[in-house]
Amino acid sequence: MATTEAATAATATTATPPRRSGVTDVPVVDMVRSPLRRAGRYALLVAVSIVVLLPIYATLIGALKPGDKLLNYPRSLMPVDLTLNTFSEAWRVGGLGGFLVNSFVVSSLITTGQIITSVLAAYAFAFIDFPLKRFWFLVFIATLTVPFESIVLGNLQTVQSLQWIDTYRALVVPFLAFAFGTFLIRQVFMTIPKDLREAAALDGVGHLRFMWEVAVPLARPAIGALGLFSFLAAWNQYLWPQKVTTDDSHRTIQIGLASLRGAQIDKLNLIMAGTIIAALPIMAALILFQRQLIRGLTAGAVKG
Repeated sequence: MATTEAATAATATTATPPRRSGVTDVPVVDMVRSPLRRAGRYALLVAVSIVVLLPIYATLIGALKPGDKLLNYPRSLMPVDLTLNTFSEAWRVGGLGGFLVNSFVVSSLITTGQIITSVLAAYAFAFIDFPLKRFWFLVFIATLTVPFESIVLGNLQTVQSLQWIDTYRALVVPFLAFAFGTFLIRQVFMTIPKDLREAAALDGVGHLRFMWEVAVPLARPAIGALGLFSFLAAWNQYLWPQKVTTDDSHRTIQIGLASLRGAQIDKLNLIMAGTIIAALPIMAALILFQRQLIRGLTAGAVKG
């Protein structure tokens, strides 16, 4: 009997070797699939990057080539026979300096106005109780579904009746409020505990002081993202500035590019150079503030 038990124990010991610490059982199929999935993701990222960057690269190469070289056949995207004279010529012929200044002024005013109105409205929807608050917030957000093109005629008639044509007021005032900005900042304000506001009220802290000293600092990433988003949207406007301006003294860079295309239709390199010049400010802003943009857009995603 003892001999049989010893033989059984020896068999069990031989059949089940001891497991080494730190070693996990990973299926062979998963070990093979993991590198394949990683390679597939990188291949997709490379393909998307090529689709996005190729037009930019082609425009840059076209802007750096002389006009007679750009139209040669077969066309080539190789960086040969490049010159920077096209940028200075586009700047001079198109008068892009004045258009850039107008775009910067208009975009800055719109951005400042949208930040102020969005913060005030978001604070009201987050911390102040008033009748039908949820209903009015839904109505406010519903304006995002209205295409701007559908209200251009009404806004244009209003601007004409106020005699604002060819003024900065016509370019700025219709865009001083932005429903998306209110929604974005409200989501961040909603993460602030209501008990904190109630405690501040007991200490005699009013709404404006609480908003300025507590709510706004906590929402700084979202406010920065809103500012960048508003500036880019204002910079790229074309339809509205084209409708409310008739002289170059108030026209923005997008209208200036359209004028350059009309006057220099046979010089594609100048048109491409002007496009690069117009895109440089917003490209620089995106590169410098991309991290803040991502942080701001995700700031109110998790409430805690």
